[in-house]
Amino acid sequence: MMFPVNGIYTCKSCNKQIEKTGEAKIVTTKSADKEMAVISEDVTTLPKTNHLCPKCGFNEAYYSLRQMRAADEPESRFFRCCKCNHVVRED
Repeated sequence: MMFPVNGIYTCKSCNKQIEKTGEAKIVTTKSADKEMAVISEDVTTLPKTNHLCPKCGFNEAYYSLRQMRAADEPESRFFRCCKCNHVVRED
């Protein structure tokens, strides 16, 4: 996933960078040949839940569910701390 860093979207796994234009894009990377949705900085529309952040100890986080593997595998849960934006993945 790509996240905004200093006004430029940056992929944390491959360090690919794209200028931030304010609109969502789908980017195909050479390493995985898969489409990747760009996540905007505004996560306030995501639902919230009680989840303890291992980084800062805050007990509230935004969450999302994603199907990362085959359809017969369970989905992955992503929690983003409302205070420090640290992301935790639970499979």
